[in-house]
Amino acid sequence: MSWLDDTDDLDDEFEDYDESTIRTRPNPKANRPRTKRRPAHEDAEVGRVLGVDRGRYSVLVGEDTPDERAITTTRARELRRMPIVTGDQARVVGDTSGDEGTLARIIGIVERTSLLRRSADDTDQVERVIVANADQMLVVVAAADPEPRARLVDRYLVAALDAGIRPLLVVTKTDIADPTEFLTHFDGLDLRVFTSAQDEMPVDEIGAALVGHSTVFVGHSGVGKSTLVNALVPTAGRATGHVNQVTGRGRHTSSSTVSLRYQGAGGTGWVIDTPGVRSFGLGHVDPANILAAFTELAEIAENCPRGCTHLADAPDCALIEAADRGELGETGRARLDSLQRLLQTFADKAEQAPGR
Repeated sequence: MSWLDDTDDLDDEFEDYDESTIRTRPNPKANRPRTKRRPAHEDAEVGRVLGVDRGRYSVLVGEDTPDERAITTTRARELRRMPIVTGDQARVVGDTSGDEGTLARIIGIVERTSLLRRSADDTDQVERVIVANADQMLVVVAAADPEPRARLVDRYLVAALDAGIRPLLVVTKTDIADPTEFLTHFDGLDLRVFTSAQDEMPVDEIGAALVGHSTVFVGHSGVGKSTLVNALVPTAGRATGHVNQVTGRGRHTSSSTVSLRYQGAGGTGWVIDTPGVRSFGLGHVDPANILAAFTELAEIAENCPRGCTHLADAPDCALIEAADRGELGETGRARLDSLQRLLQTFADKAEQAPGR
């Protein structure tokens, strides 16, 4: 007898384990695939991002209405790669009552009107977004203690012009040192300057310039920026520090960027206080935006050869030729000097790039 004759009996023995009736799904996770379509969230409210703290965003909704309130939000999962910063106009859904313990969700950002950015250094092309939708930048610098750094102020100005933001300048501690020589560095720039002393802080004058605007405050650590913010917004409670007598450097006191409402006799505005920085990289800046800020010079520069740097040693530069012919006048010449100084700051950045 052959063992092959027993095959029928074996089939009968294992017929209870037949898997032909098992229903399988094509998706190995045994669930329906995610759709790429997202809800329109037509009921979303739009609010101003006031600050960010450990993944939670404080958002002001109903701004300037009787129903104005601050709510706590988180970001939707699909926005995890998008930087959401102070000053953004965010679309929020969920529990927007603002009651204690509630948490709403940011599902989108309204198109920004401006974006102030910096890089870690001049060779770093990765930008760090500081604030959104600001239309003014108030650069705070001390006349002494710590000593003013004109090149750092230049970098602030370049970043502001690149973002399309109007720059302002306030010099503090003028009771310690005379800032006149330092301020000559900025002759020719369309730059409004305020001076401030310990007993003569021009709060009303600066406040009037803030009305109707969203103004970002920037400055080196220890220059008195937080003190100025507290004077303008008494409820701010921003920490203030001192300057190290050995190193001459200020201590970082503000650790986060926050929007504060300014309220003065002439109206309201927004003060955006930022942490003090000792460097301001320009790895992201487009030099064409610097020239565009000097409107009358940009028109003359249209006659320059392609690729002209507009620097003092640039051959056949229409700006330099116009200055030599006396066509710019004293004011125009000063503005050209300021433009060349800012462009030189950018050119120095390019020289430091890898491979140069």
